[in-house]
Amino acid sequence: MDKKRLLIVDDQVGIRILLLEVFATEGYDTFQAANGRTALDIVRNHRPDLVLLDMKIPGMDGLEILKQIKEYDRGIKVIMMTAYGELDMIKEATDLGALMHFTKPFDIDEMRLAVNMQMGEGSSSRFATGF
Repeated sequence: MDKKRLLIVDDQVGIRILLLEVFATEGYDTFQAANGRTALDIVRNHRPDLVLLDMKIPGMDGLEILKQIKEYDRGIKVIMMTAYGELDMIKEATDLGALMHFTKPFDIDEMRLAVNMQMGEGSSSRFATGF
């Protein structure tokens, strides 16, 4: 079975390195991008299963990147990350197809659990769903 692919998009190098290490250890093929253009190139060339996407990125913001990812392939899952509690942006991201968001600083174990559940890994049967 092919490894699941995860793209981490954040302009902060420390966050990218932390998340790369965590999710490489989880067994994912991990990619990183510091800006929207690189992120969209990776989406087109590698089609990640899931994208961890920062809301505020210089140049092209997270909402624009999210729109373009979903125009390319609606099946790519996206989880937003933000240092801002901007409810209007979070609502817009959800309307555009983001699954959820994490506010920085986030709990890395909660992030790991959310990613593993979205990727279909681990024992998701232990968790009740809202369906």
